[in-house]
Amino acid sequence: MNLRDLDLEQALSLLEQAGHPLPPQADADPRVLLQAVIDGLCDLSLRDALTGLANRRHFRAVLEREIDRVARTGEAALLLILDIDHFKHINDTYGHEAGDQVIQAVGRRLAECVRPMDTVARYGGEEFAIVLPNCQPAFGLAVAERMRQAVQEHPILLRSGHQAHVTVSLGGAFAPQWVRSSVSLWMERADLQLYCAKTEGRNRVCLEETPASSVTTEEKSMLFGVSLFSDLEVPGDE
Repeated sequence: MNLRDLDLEQALSLLEQAGHPLPPQADADPRVLLQAVIDGLCDLSLRDALTGLANRRHFRAVLEREIDRVARTGEAALLLILDIDHFKHINDTYGHEAGDQVIQAVGRRLAECVRPMDTVARYGGEEFAIVLPNCQPAFGLAVAERMRQAVQEHPILLRSGHQAHVTVSLGGAFAPQWVRSSVSLWMERADLQLYCAKTEGRNRVCLEETPASSVTTEEKSMLFGVSLFSDLEVPGDE
């Protein structure tokens, strides 16, 4: 394969601008280099250009997988939606470039608060979304509060020299256990809690009350197609 027959200039330029590492073109096996270009472009397609976090497309795919996992295992999973408070005021006061700096800084704060298994995404504008697999209801509020405080307690130094004191509001909902829900319904429930946080004064966390699972052991077994009587001996059946 001769890479000179392929027009890779634009792809290589995009990857270079993004700081994505590539093997030296002069020494690399053409197939290795081409695979690195493909992998790099795939990675860029899943990331938000401003923050480097997961983008909306990637995040919805993660939610789909998490819904499937919760339906199969019954393990808890928390979805948080976060909005920067009074973001329009930041843009109006310091300019849109400063607004971008604030979004980047908040994204970094959130990424520092989560585990490797969690996913933080810029969902749109000044809104972020975080999914936390295997997050028990007893810890959900503490996790969300840690994120809120991490933003509130660290003013953001702008390139203009000004300091922006930023707060965020968070709303959250747990995925229903042993039930196959949908991304849209899960997002709507978390978004409703975000609305509550903002109407109650902002700079706070509102989580949906977690209903107790009403699925019985028999129903759980039926979900997996496991017979409850598979281990019973049937009289006369030898």
